[in-house]
Amino acid sequence: MKTKKKFLTGLLVITAAGALAACSNSGNPSSFNKQVMNTAANNEISTLDSSKYGDTTSSEVLQNSMEGLYRFDKKNHAKLAGATKVSVSKNQKVYTFDLRKDAKWSNGDPVTAKDYVTSWRRTVDPKNSSLDSDSFTIIKNGNQITKGKASPSSLGIKALGKYRLQVTLANPIPYLPEILVGAQFYPQDSKVVKQNGSKYGTNSKRLVYNGPFTVKGWTGSNLKWTLVKNKNYWNKRIVHLDKVNVQVVQTTSTGVNLFRSNSLDYVPLSSDFVKQYQNNKNYHSVITPTNGYMTFNLKRRATSNVHVRRAISQAINKKQLVNTILHAGRPSNGIVAANFITDKNTGNDYRKDAGDMVTYNVKDAQKEWKIAQKQLGKKKITLELLTSDIDDAKRVGEFIQSNLMKNLPGLNINVRSIPIKSRLSNTTNHNYDFVYGTWQPSYEDPLDFLTVGGLFNLEQDYHNQNFWHQIDLARSTYATKPSQRLNALIAAENQLIKKDAFAVPLYQGGASYLLNSRVKGFQLSPYGNVAYYWNVRMK
Repeated sequence: MKTKKKFLTGLLVITAAGALAACSNSGNPSSFNKQVMNTAANNEISTLDSSKYGDTTSSEVLQNSMEGLYRFDKKNHAKLAGATKVSVSKNQKVYTFDLRKDAKWSNGDPVTAKDYVTSWRRTVDPKNSSLDSDSFTIIKNGNQITKGKASPSSLGIKALGKYRLQVTLANPIPYLPEILVGAQFYPQDSKVVKQNGSKYGTNSKRLVYNGPFTVKGWTGSNLKWTLVKNKNYWNKRIVHLDKVNVQVVQTTSTGVNLFRSNSLDYVPLSSDFVKQYQNNKNYHSVITPTNGYMTFNLKRRATSNVHVRRAISQAINKKQLVNTILHAGRPSNGIVAANFITDKNTGNDYRKDAGDMVTYNVKDAQKEWKIAQKQLGKKKITLELLTSDIDDAKRVGEFIQSNLMKNLPGLNINVRSIPIKSRLSNTTNHNYDFVYGTWQPSYEDPLDFLTVGGLFNLEQDYHNQNFWHQIDLARSTYATKPSQRLNALIAAENQLIKKDAFAVPLYQGGASYLLNSRVKGFQLSPYGNVAYYWNVRMK
């Protein structure tokens, strides 16, 4: 769901000096009997425009304050939410939704089919530079629109009436409900969009909400905001919390101290706190399909060289990274997560069928590096690694810097760590050599990892014909042929990761956090580290 697309900045795991293993939080006495939860986010909100967001914090806020055709239930199954009924055509391409007539925006406006059309067209329109536009390639004409070859008005979505919506797919797909849970598929109040123009979603007053909560107090740049129970939400009976107070906590030591002092009920932990808290009653940890990865800028001379990319992809000790820096998760040798996608034809995990694409191999890395040096005519090469500025991301960046400079003689790495909002902007504008980040998927299919996956500028810069041919086969010709589709997906990943090293898979993340024992019903998204608050109750 980029809970979609959610570009994370590092594992949700935090750093304080001293032994804190005795930490406990049974709640602030003054807050008992109050349905108020105090929680932390790792980064600021970049935008509340669901057509433009690209980070986890914005995604989390949107998913708690907005609602699309489907929503995840308590068991993380996609269930109808903004719609009450769906019918599917015989060719499995046309879906007709009956929208919920009691769904309203927080300003009292009804949520209509037009609001979905407005939103989806905005997101797919190239002029809006949406990081999620690739998600719409599953919709009829979506691929052509994102390439600027068709009008957004030709997208396969149509209002058949005030409360009737028709969606036409490019090809049959088995995972549509899971996709439509994503924030990029939420509706937008057409009237409010028109009123605000380019300022839509730039602060909490520049939009309205149709989900469990409304957002208060976000000015567009501040580090605190509040989720308030939405009185107009059609299913408000399931929402027990009156308020969720959120503050940005970029250093784990600060977060842990706030938790210990009962100022926070939930705080994500960074890697260096896992060992300290893994036996604590307030500690929780799960393996997620979140990717830790790097991508390269193909527009710069050094990183456009495939041998530079191959050398870097094989020169990082991923096992050591996980064990000594992250203390959670597992090394990744492919861009598609392990233990997440079961192939319907073989019954195996996709990663088992696809095998390793790239492993830590210093000998082979140095061979590639020598070829790169010769082709570039340089013995010494300096590259800049871009990361976000949270603790984990900076530590991962420093680890990568050390590994590469040790294993590839003549390579100098400078690490530039900046706020996530700036990191996203820099990558979109090609202001980087290579970039480290994390990304959580939106649905259980390899296509999400291979065509979105945090792969910055993939559609724009990567033009390998074999890769796109295999992707097209998986999307269309083989859409209902599991065996051939699997082979096409494996071939595409092999081309992207092993042969061309467009991206470097590093690790599959783990989400670790401290949670007040008073908090009941808390859950994370099935795809990563987005927290859901609508089922939470304070005991």
